Amino acid sequence: MAMRPIPVDAPAFFHRGPSPLARLAFFGLLSIALLFADTRYRYLEGIRQVAGAVLYPFQRAVEMPAEAVAWVGRYFADKAHLADENVELRQALTAQAPIAQAYPQLREENDRLKTLLDLQARYGNTGRAVEVLYTGRDPFTQKVFVNKGMQAGLAPGEAVLDDRGVVGQVTRVFPYMAEVTLVTDKDQAVPVKIERSGVRSVLFGNGTGRAPDLRFTAPSADVRVGDRLLTSGIDGTYPPNLPVAEVIDIERDTGKMFARIATRPLSGVDRSQYLLVLGQAAAAPARPEEPAESDVVKRGRGRGRRG
Repeated sequence: MAMRPIPVDAPAFFHRGPSPLARLAFFGLLSIALLFADTRYRYLEGIRQVAGAVLYPFQRAVEMPAEAVAWVGRYFADKAHLADENVELRQALTAQAPIAQAYPQLREENDRLKTLLDLQARYGNTGRAVEVLYTGRDPFTQKVFVNKGMQAGLAPGEAVLDDRGVVGQVTRVFPYMAEVTLVTDKDQAVPVKIERSGVRSVLFGNGTGRAPDLRFTAPSADVRVGDRLLTSGIDGTYPPNLPVAEVIDIERDTGKMFARIATRPLSGVDRSQYLLVLGQAAAAPARPEEPAESDVVKRGRGRGRRG
């Protein structure tokens, strides 16, 4: 086999150009010249804008995977944080639920106590605030027991009221508690007057489940449904002008001597928790003792002898 001859003018295998140092010096000078020209004459501003516009999609394409990964991480982190915060808020809401539910009751109770304090100041601080312990055992009587007695200066016959009106009066006193008979009890009677007309009458209790009524009132008396009844103060037990009840129904029968007038107590009666007991000094002076029958007879005989 004959071998092909090698061309004489074939290029060398390793072509050597300028040395690396010469290239570095050239490109360094070129860079300095371009920087000077750009700084001085702003020749490359348009080129940079074009290059930035051309390269922006590629930059966004490169950044999008990293941003997507970061967004997903933040999403799950925020979701976990919200879940934990939701659990904490639910626990806090559960813990505060009893307080929130009791807030209206506490506010109403606070308003009632303020009213009782105002009443106490109105009567020269003769009243004593008491709290109801329990009701009487007899279902046919309207009585409650309060947490103060002789040691607090309570005495039988003292008036008892709440923030809305008369509740009853003290009937028995023990060392550390007292019995209060309510105005709705069948043995209770309160002298009252009609606020609008001034007509005086007596309010009698009718016992459990029945509204108190005005007795011994003539059918022609100036009484209307909705009239408020206030204490008249003529019994020496209740101070005058305390709210007692409201007229809810009137039956006038000309054939009867007295009208039937049903009322509704204005006070809480058996619902009030805190009451105010007014001392005897808040009521009218005590009624003088009636003379005995024997004294009247003796006076009559003495007058006859003098005549």
